[in-house]
Amino acid sequence: MSPSPWLELSQVTRRFPRGGSPVVALDGVDLALASGEFLAVTGPSGAGKTTLLAILGCLDRPTSGEVRLEGRPLGALGDREVSRLRSRTFGFVFQAFHLLPALSVAENVELPLLYAGLPERRWRERAHAALAAVGLLERAAHRPCELSGGECQRAAIARALVAGPPVLLCDEPTGNLDLESAEAIGGLLAHLNRDGRTVVVVTHNPGLAARASRQVRLQGGRMLPEERPA
Repeated sequence: MSPSPWLELSQVTRRFPRGGSPVVALDGVDLALASGEFLAVTGPSGAGKTTLLAILGCLDRPTSGEVRLEGRPLGALGDREVSRLRSRTFGFVFQAFHLLPALSVAENVELPLLYAGLPERRWRERAHAALAAVGLLERAAHRPCELSGGECQRAAIARALVAGPPVLLCDEPTGNLDLESAEAIGGLLAHLNRDGRTVVVVTHNPGLAARASRQVRLQGGRMLPEERPA
């Protein structure tokens, strides 16, 4: 018997109200994710990819269907329980880097630790460790305006890693980068996955998608048959 999925979506639908005709962003999606996987989610704009990522990361709840984490249904959890689960489990990386310009790179990376319950005296140590993991420690004291686009995304990945979540959820992480920087970020995500981190990436970048161990494609809010690399 194969092991149960670590994170599972069953017949998940997400509708958003729009006058008398709601928008169906996801339509009966089934998805099973094992711990330690590298999953790429592809599809055209408007296919529901970002909505799927938000539901996987407990940033949003489905209109219908069920989300289970380690076999535990999440639908009955209150907002506070979901918030605690999200902060312990997921690190988020977005197309826009969302770095605060007035803070140093290290201070930006420290921000999630405000909510992690870690003593403040350990914040800089953890931030430096996360920056070292993405090859950016030498830029810790710089401001975001002094970094290249690729370095800004590395800093954003370090911020996602700093609290130690087992899962990275990435929404178009190479969308604002040149080809060379995008390739470097793809290599970094693959390296983090090889080190044991579960990675889910939403992307239009075929080179990044090809690095994943699995690919799923959304179209019109529905999941198409999977593509598995040879």
